[in-house]
This record gives sequence, C-alpha cells and structure tokens, in this order.
Amino acid sequence: MATLLETTDLSKSFGGIKAVQNFLIHIDEGEIIGLIGPNGAGKTTAFNLLTGVYTPTTGKILFGGKDITGRKPYQITALGIARTFQNIRLFGELTALENVKIAFTLHASYSFPEAILRLGRYGREEQVIDEKARELLRAFKLEDIASEQAKNLPYGQQRRLEIARALATRPRLLLLDEPAAGMNPQETQELTDMIRWIRDTYHLSILLIEHDMALVMQICERIYVLDYGKILAEGLPEEIKNNPAVIKAYLGTEG
Repeated sequence: MATLLETTDLSKSFGGIKAVQNFLIHIDEGEIIGLIGPNGAGKTTAFNLLTGVYTPTTGKILFGGKDITGRKPYQITALGIARTFQNIRLFGELTALENVKIAFTLHASYSFPEAILRLGRYGREEQVIDEKARELLRAFKLEDIASEQAKNLPYGQQRRLEIARALATRPRLLLLDEPAAGMNPQETQELTDMIRWIRDTYHLSILLIEHDMALVMQICERIYVLDYGKILAEGLPEEIKNNPAVIKAYLGTEG
C-alpha cells in the first residue's frame, strides 16, 4: 500500500514550551488511523501542523510524496487534506446546502468576473455544484434540512454536515477531531459505521482524534499514542490496548 502522508522530525514550540516533539507518523492510502492521548498531549497541535494552521519549528510534512511544509491552509486543502474541528465550525447563517456548495467551489474553474456577472461557465458549473451538494446531503441523510440554517440544526446533524462539507473539497486524507464528542451511544455507533462507509465510498484515508476508546479500538487499523507532545507508542489496536505504558498513561489500570 502506497504511503499517502509522512512526517519527519516534526516539532512545534511556543516560546519555551514544546507542544509537539519529533512527531513521526505515516499514513497509507485507505487506512483509518487513530491519534489518542489526554487533553494537552498535543493532538490538535499536530492536526494544526498537518493542515497549515501552524508552521513547524522543525521537520517536514510529505503528502503524496510532495513537501507541503509551510503551505497555507487553503493550499493544503486544495492538495487534498480536509478536516473537521472539535468545536464545530459551520457557517451558521448559511443553509446546510450553502455550507456544502461553498466547499465545492474550491475546485470550480469559473473566474471571479464570471461569478460576479453570472456569465460564461458560472451558470453551468453552479448547476453541477448544486446537484453534487444535494447528492452529498442525501448521502448523509440531510436532504430534508437542505434549506435550514446550519445554526438551527441539532448537534448530530451539525456534525454530519461538517463532515459532508469537508468531503466536498474532494480530499485524499480526512482529519476528524473528536467527531464523537457530545454524542450519545446510539449516535456514536452510527458515527462508527459512517466513518467506515466514508473510507470505502470515497476511497480516502482518515486520521482520527478521539477520546472514546471503544470507538477507536473498533474502527482504527493502527493507533498512535501521544504523551506530552511525543509519540509514546504506535501499533495495532490490540497492541496498544495491552501496552503497559499506554495502560498506565491513558487507559487506566486494569481490574
């Protein structure tokens, strides 16, 4: 299986604080990878490095064999890395349909003047974008609320909408930051099934930050454990589950 993303000696410091140190990770095409650790371990900082929100203090990020270190977030999104956030970041005043359509325009070919004047390719492409956005909403069982403002949707629907919007950018790698946060057990199981479905349907890789260990152990093919900004362990779910250092640091003692 071909490597999609890999990092070398990736670090980030804020003043004298080393938030992430020597972060080494590789993700193959089609993998679902977990990144776990307690609050403050550096997981979201790692996501911010991979998506261009932060510039690394040291190290490199390779995506599809290309060095993307230091690229801006919009450039990295265009290259094929999309993400969701721990705290949902939708355009609250826009409808569910408009939220998804905005993401589709990332790859639109019409020019700014054509968009302003609604000329040339604009009309044709807008029709295609509208159809694709509605198709994506149907896939996530959101077609009935297409015209609802995002801010008025229940939490579970907002979470699904955020994932749908990320997929509209046509990513090769999807980063999910605590997607199960705030969900009840039934919603969490539905999310678990949906993550597998996303990987299989859209043929992409997924990197998942999550505190719900049952979800992580059930769905992830490999897991990285972060401790004070450093990789403590990496391996298969069963290996991580039985790793004494991981049990002590994150999962609690057995018994």
